[in-house]
Amino acid sequence: MLDPGIGFVLTVGFVLLFAHAAAGKWRSVSEFSAVLANYRLLPARLVGACALLVPALESVVALLLLAPATRPAAATLGVALLLAYATAIAVNLRRGRFDLDCGCAGPADRRPIAGWMVWRNLLLVAALASVAARWSPRELGWTDLLTVAGGVAVLALLYVAVDRLLGQVLPRAAVLRGAR
Repeated sequence: MLDPGIGFVLTVGFVLLFAHAAAGKWRSVSEFSAVLANYRLLPARLVGACALLVPALESVVALLLLAPATRPAAATLGVALLLAYATAIAVNLRRGRFDLDCGCAGPADRRPIAGWMVWRNLLLVAALASVAARWSPRELGWTDLLTVAGGVAVLALLYVAVDRLLGQVLPRAAVLRGAR
């Protein structure tokens, strides 16, 4: 059973993650469509529809995670999306296509795909799957509000810091060393 304090920290964190990802894609559906086309995993006739479907599903996950009754279904859908993203990245890395834009948060956050993104998504899958688990019926106290707020803030800062480190600092350091 998942403690509700931990459950709320994870839930709010995933609401923010999926809402941010969806917002970035909604800002420029045409550019996200081009990113999807570059992955070369979908028939051309489906790319435009999927460019609308992906941020719509991310939005649905973010919204449905908020209600206890729909949280397990939303977490399951979120897990499926994260697994699809990890698979798409892994397939293209195996093809040697390291220069693709990941499309993670829309055109404002362009970055090439990398192996760490697959592992990040698999770690997120494990965390999101736990949100779908049964939660303890423990009553929440006022201190839990502080715990949840602090936990979400720490998780968000940690996510951004690790994402920045792995997505920007390490590739630049590799270029300076003369490696890939």
